[in-house]
Amino acid sequence: MQALRCRRCVLSFHATAVQSGSLCLTHKNVDPYGTIALIMQTQTDFLAQDASRDNYNLLRIYAWYRALLAGSLLCLFALGMNSNVLGTTHPVVYGYTVVFYTGLNLLTLVNLLWKRTDPPARQLFVVCLTDVIALTLIAHCSGGITGSVGMLIFITVAVSGIFVRGVPATLLAGLACVAIIVENITDNTDKNPLAAVLLSVLIFVTSQLFQYLTRRILKSQKNAEEQTMQAELMQQLNQLIVQRMSTGIVVVDNETHVLLYNAAAARLLNLPLAYDARTPLFFSQMPLLHARLQSWQANPYQRTAFVQLDEGSPEIQLDFASLEYKAIKLVLVYAEDTRFLAQRAQQLKLASLGQLTANIAHEVRNPLGAISHAAQLLNESPQLFTTDKRLANIIQNHSMRVNGIVENVLQLSRRQAAQLELRDLGVWLVQFAQRYRQNQVPSFELELRMPEDALPVTVDFSQMEQVLSNLCDNAARHSKQKTGCAKVTLYAYYHSTLNIVCLDVVDYGDGIADKYRARIFEPFFTTESQGTGLGLYIARELCQASQASLDYKRDVDGRSCFQISFQTPHKEA
Repeated sequence: MQALRCRRCVLSFHATAVQSGSLCLTHKNVDPYGTIALIMQTQTDFLAQDASRDNYNLLRIYAWYRALLAGSLLCLFALGMNSNVLGTTHPVVYGYTVVFYTGLNLLTLVNLLWKRTDPPARQLFVVCLTDVIALTLIAHCSGGITGSVGMLIFITVAVSGIFVRGVPATLLAGLACVAIIVENITDNTDKNPLAAVLLSVLIFVTSQLFQYLTRRILKSQKNAEEQTMQAELMQQLNQLIVQRMSTGIVVVDNETHVLLYNAAAARLLNLPLAYDARTPLFFSQMPLLHARLQSWQANPYQRTAFVQLDEGSPEIQLDFASLEYKAIKLVLVYAEDTRFLAQRAQQLKLASLGQLTANIAHEVRNPLGAISHAAQLLNESPQLFTTDKRLANIIQNHSMRVNGIVENVLQLSRRQAAQLELRDLGVWLVQFAQRYRQNQVPSFELELRMPEDALPVTVDFSQMEQVLSNLCDNAARHSKQKTGCAKVTLYAYYHSTLNIVCLDVVDYGDGIADKYRARIFEPFFTTESQGTGLGLYIARELCQASQASLDYKRDVDGRSCFQISFQTPHKEA
């Protein structure tokens, strides 16, 4: 269980590192391969710790075996059982050896259980060498090394090939063979050199065989662990990528049961933010989506029409794909906000228009300035009739309007990258309100509503001031047209459900008609004769440059409202 917990921690670190690396790729002087190297190094360290943990578990089992073996030998000798086998030739030496060996094994076991770490290779070699010496003395005192007690040395050397590998293990096997042969030569009661030589050869060969098998097993285990780690890491990466996608993905089975979906699908299809397997969710509970699914199942080659779930919500393009694995049949539903497609098309159009306008701005401004100046001089003529003055004013007004369009398009083509900074939105709004009121008439009313807690946001505040000034100008104008008083309310708050900070710009006018809502952010679209149709488009573009969004809605009291949604600085994927 501890190893499994460690693995989850490492995988969590991998996902965090990959996410940080993917975000840092947007910066300069950042090496993306450093993140990958860090992940692989962490994976290697984890595998080494996992192997050390397995080695510790085997060593703990062997320590219990040594303690039980020594305790059994001591009890049998103390109780006088098997006295014709144990300690028959040198009982005193046997007694001291067994007592010392038992005490040493108990100390080793307690130390191993206390520290709960794998001892170094040198200490393991000393432990195995102590076993060989002690068992050799016990066998010598019990009738010879070739007896039944001598087989304990065989077990010790064989097991030592697991813990001590390489030259130390070979040296230990060689020392055991030498001890067996020397004991057989010095033994006065049992001189069977052939049995001693065969036992020595068997011990040496077994030691080499166990070392070889251990290397193969460890190599296979390492490969299996690496493949498992790679598979789990790829699974974490896939989950992270799917959750970060702007395209919504929903997996549905044959019974229209929703199996899983990502955050984009929850936002676009009005699904719960967190998937809960205990609360079944069916596609059949959503009539519009279910109808599109049935239409696709009837004719998979027909492209489905756009779907709009609620009034004021964006249109969604749904695409379907079947996924079959053996007897399992699933349907993948892809949901994409059509606003992104329209925005990309508009960006291409305005980029071309901006480049064209930048090239001809000089040629347009010169005659435009001449026309405006001539109209101004004509309007100042005392011999001009009233009707002609009105025509001159129309020339001036439309000249200023054309010049404003040129300036706005040039601004789009020359727009600089956003300089993001982290600040408290409430503090900045107070400062903005003070600056904005200074440029307004005394009858203008600007109301601020915000919580006492801080509202940290990361935006380009110079661009945000341009956006908010434009929205407040529009709100004040519409409020005055309806009520006769230019009044605007700025309401800042934290949306706990969506984990975002919102700023509502509320006016008291009639609002935007439903038939125009889908087009108010299109460039050059306006319902007023004096407007250029680029103000709201530029405002939304500036918001998107700061990773914010601008939308139109009605507030809880039914008033017209433009809402700016900021991403919180520490929002999780």
